[in-house]
Amino acid sequence: MRALLALLLLLPGLATAQANFDVIEGRGDLLGWEAVGRLDAEDAFCTGALIAPDIVLTAAHCVFSPDGTPRPPGSLTFRAGYYRGSQIVAQRVRRWVTPPSYVQLPRPTHATVAVDVALLKLEAPVTSAEADPFRVLQHAPEGSEVTVLSYGKGREEVLSREPSCAVTAHYADDVLGFDCDVTFGSSGAPVFLRENGRLRILSVISSTGGGSAYGPGIAALVPELAARLRNEDARPVASTGARRITVGGGREGTGARFVRP
Repeated sequence: MRALLALLLLLPGLATAQANFDVIEGRGDLLGWEAVGRLDAEDAFCTGALIAPDIVLTAAHCVFSPDGTPRPPGSLTFRAGYYRGSQIVAQRVRRWVTPPSYVQLPRPTHATVAVDVALLKLEAPVTSAEADPFRVLQHAPEGSEVTVLSYGKGREEVLSREPSCAVTAHYADDVLGFDCDVTFGSSGAPVFLRENGRLRILSVISSTGGGSAYGPGIAALVPELAARLRNEDARPVASTGARRITVGGGREGTGARFVRP
């Protein structure tokens, strides 16, 4: 299975032929999805989601430049509920952590996809009145229906939802395959599964190839990374100061390139 995934990751990414997106075109439609937002860097952006008031879950490759240089935390801003130049709240990143085994490579491999997870500590918590964080799901069998929310190429100014794709494969090292339609900007997008009537995050979008999307299982990785944040076992960074922006507020530096999934 590892060899099959390695081959698929080398193939060009293909859009799912019958993808059906719900574009969230108004603030009212954001209800329940406020914790999903755009993660903006100086020259690129990804998608991320709150899993605690001050912690954002995204893909590890989103916190590195294409040449493998770590992005300074202060150069990253999470914009919860981003919509056409405004957001519910924006916070700069104070620090971030990725698995020690993650290495940024020019092309994804099975090994990088398996640990392509990052947790970002924000300068200040987002209140529950602004956005309610999501919880992490432990496991999903093949065939489970999932939902992906992202800011993708051609729809980067609004959040879009693909409500009905599925888990198509479980590979070695807890790598998951999905038949979801992902594109540039979908990196780090949360993959949701409904459990007992509540949405939980199963994975994040890491890469695409052969017409499928791939992401790591995060049930074990997230607690390990969260523990590192709690213990302050991360690279120390001087704070650049948080800036809170309310709905209707301006944006800064969001004319960015897409991070390739």
